[in-house]
Amino acid sequence: MANTTDLDLELDGRRRVLDAWVTTRRRIAALEAEAAELLTEQIDLHDAEVTASPFHREAIYRSMIAEFSAAGHVSKGSVEFAFADAQALHTSLPAVRAAFSKGAVSAGHVREIARASAIVAEAVRNKKVDAAVMSLFETAVLVVAEQDTAARTKAHARQVAAALVGETVVQRHRRAAEERCVTVKSLDDGLALLTAVLPEWIATAISDRLNRMTREVVRARSDRDIVPLPWWFDEVDGIRPEDLSLDDPAFDLLDDGVIPSTRGDTFATDPEVEHFPTDTRTWAQTEADLFTDLLLTADPSVANGDGLDGIQARIQVTVAATTLAGADDKIAELDGHGPLHPDIARDLAGRNTGWSRLFLDPTGLVVETDTYTPTEGMRRFLRARDQHCRFPGCRMPVHRCEIDHNHDHAKGGKTRIDNLGHFCRGHHTLKHPDMPDPHRWTARQEKDGSVTWHSPLGRDYVDPPPRRVMFV
Repeated sequence: MANTTDLDLELDGRRRVLDAWVTTRRRIAALEAEAAELLTEQIDLHDAEVTASPFHREAIYRSMIAEFSAAGHVSKGSVEFAFADAQALHTSLPAVRAAFSKGAVSAGHVREIARASAIVAEAVRNKKVDAAVMSLFETAVLVVAEQDTAARTKAHARQVAAALVGETVVQRHRRAAEERCVTVKSLDDGLALLTAVLPEWIATAISDRLNRMTREVVRARSDRDIVPLPWWFDEVDGIRPEDLSLDDPAFDLLDDGVIPSTRGDTFATDPEVEHFPTDTRTWAQTEADLFTDLLLTADPSVANGDGLDGIQARIQVTVAATTLAGADDKIAELDGHGPLHPDIARDLAGRNTGWSRLFLDPTGLVVETDTYTPTEGMRRFLRARDQHCRFPGCRMPVHRCEIDHNHDHAKGGKTRIDNLGHFCRGHHTLKHPDMPDPHRWTARQEKDGSVTWHSPLGRDYVDPPPRRVMFV
């Protein structure tokens, strides 16, 4: 057992490494910003060449991309994205450019902000909104980008852009929906790539239904041992263990934290009992088979488990009451992803009885739902408020998280909204008593719904509740 002095030395060492890592990351971001500035210089040279030889515009561009791709050992697509980001920083995003130069945001943040800014830039070019709107966009997005991950910044930036230029977003979604298609591309070894380009809300619903059906198939393998899922699996948003096999020591992903193991299988010998062959498919293989069954037969086989056809897809949508009533066409939001066409939101509302009415305060924060049953109302409130795991940067959706008493109920914590929040399994376990003291975290909820995580190194990390951004 280490004495206090040894423990202090260990913590000091861990703090030193953490601080050095954070500083290095900021320096890397600043260097990435310098690289973007160099690409801006190259854009000026490119434009000058095009002005001198306008008939060779395409050749000049392709040669430039090929040169940078070969010199940097990066793909053509990555080089094109880098030039597009540099151009957006130079022409439209001066505040983001400054933050990037200081290392306050990373190249990943810049990429997501630049993508989302495109619809604002389009609206400005078409004189649908004033040029000052781009400055508002930058200000609203940087509030999140400088404090959160690139993944969360992506959803926030799209939401801000939609709020600022809703009409343009609706028009773009309408045009984009016309491009939906399904294509097949042959691969090696008798495989093919089936690609479906669909509206985002449909693709999200399909993915959710396949995920839930796959989980039921795996759970149905009742003749196997149950072993714990590694704590770190739920930490990664959208992790897909495609390369893992059930007869591998590694594990398949499962929402409730347990998976079947093929080790130590036992089977009944009763001749009256029907047995299916041992199912050793990975999670990805099972999901692909269900996808095939649904498309070709619309009825998964009995061997895949009971009741799979009764599983419905889940998506969460936020839409103004005035929009539902048809009084306006304000853009709706597909929670966790981005803007949604108001016509689709109205259609979904007409087909579903599980909608919750949300009351917002002036800052856009959900403060109440219109349900009367306290327990379920608290759950609905928390689902609406949190949207995802409340550990900083984690985007695990609430339906795959656990509701946690931030202040332990066994130690006097109350079952109240201001003491409850959604944590994914991986981050929830950071607070468990079985975590060694030098590595255990604590979480405290503030009055505004923010959750402050206190690390073993004495650092505080704050995760504010997601806000419904609105501009009047």
